[in-house]
Amino acid sequence: MAAKKSVKVQQIRSGHGRKPGQADTLKGLGLRRIGHVRELEDTPAVRGMIEKIPHLVRVVE
Repeated sequence: MAAKKSVKVQQIRSGHGRKPGQADTLKGLGLRRIGHVRELEDTPAVRGMIEKIPHLVRVVE
């Protein structure tokens, strides 16, 4: 059985004052505050969300 790939995402900037779609994308990724890190399954949907807000998040590892 193959191990599921994952990606760690860290929030580096605030979502306050951003367009509503960008703030919603942060919430969708489960990020709540600056410095918060989430390990998510590496799917095309998650990668698309990361690409939508590259100025607010960073991929760790």
